[in-house]
Amino acid sequence: MPPVIRFEGVQKKFGDHTVLSGLNFDVAPGERVTLIGPSGSGKTTILRLVMTLEELTDGYIWIDGKPLTHDRRDGKRIRLREKQVAATRKQIGMVFQHFNLFPNMSVIDNVTEAQVHVLGRGKEEARDRGLALLDQVGLKDRAEEHPSRLSGGQKQRVAIARALAMDPKILLLDEVTSALDPELVGDVLAVLRDVADTTDISMLIVTHEMQFARDVSHKVMMFDGGQIVEQGAPTDILANPTHERTRKFLDSIL
Repeated sequence: MPPVIRFEGVQKKFGDHTVLSGLNFDVAPGERVTLIGPSGSGKTTILRLVMTLEELTDGYIWIDGKPLTHDRRDGKRIRLREKQVAATRKQIGMVFQHFNLFPNMSVIDNVTEAQVHVLGRGKEEARDRGLALLDQVGLKDRAEEHPSRLSGGQKQRVAIARALAMDPKILLLDEVTSALDPELVGDVLAVLRDVADTTDISMLIVTHEMQFARDVSHKVMMFDGGQIVEQGAPTDILANPTHERTRKFLDSIL
C-alpha cells in the first residue's frame, strides 16, 4: 500500500531563502504525524505545499501514489495540468489558524458550499451532511447564525466541520488553536481528538500543544532550518528526545 503522502527531495525557496531542502518523509494511510519546531523551521510551508497553496521549487509530493503537482517523465520533472492537480487536491482538507470562514454566509452555508460546487453533491444531501457534522462539533443549534456571532473557538469548530464535509483522506491542521483564548482551546482539541478516534483520516499536524500531540499522534517530527532533526513515537520525542536542539525547543515551550 503506498503512503498517503510522500515527500521526495522536496525543496522550497522564497527568493534566495531556502525554507525546505531535500526533504524526504512518508505518511502512511491513517497515520497522524505532528510537526514541531521553532517558528520559521518550515512546518507550515509543508502543509501549504500539500494544499498546493505554495509551489514546489524542486522535488515531488505524491498523494496515494499519484503525483500532486509534478510528475517524472523520461527523467524530466513535468508540471501537471491544473485539472489533474484539482482532482487530487479534493482528497485533502485543511484547517487554518484563522478559520477563513466566509463572513457573509451562514454557518451551514459555509459547511455546504464546497460540497455542492466541488464535490457536486445535491443541496439537500450537502445540508444533511453539514448538519450532522455541526452536531458532531456541538454547533448544530448555530447553523443559521453568521460567523460574526460566534466565538473564536466556535468558528474553529465550524472550520473543522467544513473540512470534514469534503470527506478528505488527508486533514492538515495548521496551529488551529494558536489564535484562540486559552479557555476555548479545550473544546477545539476535544473535537479533533474525537475525529482522530472515530475516523481513519491521515493527519499532518502543526501545533505547540504538546499534550494534544502526545494524545493523537503516531509520530512526531522535530524540524529546524527546514530539516528533520529527529522523529519517532510521541512518548520518545516529547519525553526523552535524543537531540540537543529538540531538548532546547521543548524546554522553551513546556
